[in-house]
Amino acid sequence: MPKPIVNALLFLLGWLTCVLAGDSPWLLLAGVALAVHLRWTSSWAAEGKLLLSVFLAGSALDSFLLNLGVFDFGTPRRLIPLWLALQWLLLATTLNHCLAWSARPWWRGSLLGAIGGPLSYYAGARIAGVGLPLGSWPTLALLAAIWALVVPVLHGFARLYRAQYEQRQRAPRST
Repeated sequence: MPKPIVNALLFLLGWLTCVLAGDSPWLLLAGVALAVHLRWTSSWAAEGKLLLSVFLAGSALDSFLLNLGVFDFGTPRRLIPLWLALQWLLLATTLNHCLAWSARPWWRGSLLGAIGGPLSYYAGARIAGVGLPLGSWPTLALLAAIWALVVPVLHGFARLYRAQYEQRQRAPRST
């Protein structure tokens, strides 16, 4: 099976696991999807920096939105739940693989973000019981604007880290 298709299927498995499992032990399946990705379609050396950067930046963005009152997880909290943070890690696994087509020209990533980002949040909120205190349409419009910017920025991270990795691979090794 082609690696981009495997990558997309692993992402979907992880995404569904996250929204269905919440913070239960079933969330480990998302970790399995990540491990399979790193073993079969990529490597930690090639993508580790990207995965950590997207995980931290995305978790910070969603935590900021949470604190602005965009999301309601049913209990007062300052940080997003682990299952939502893991979705950022899973998204990072797609940037150099099944979503590589959306990197250039930049507007493809912007269009994908403006449509796919809000739809993903909306579906996840419906399945996981996350409230949208601003209302569905205002939240979707806000998320569309944010994600139209986020996806091209994430592709910028991916491009930068990929170039750094390739440069390290070409550099002569000193012994």
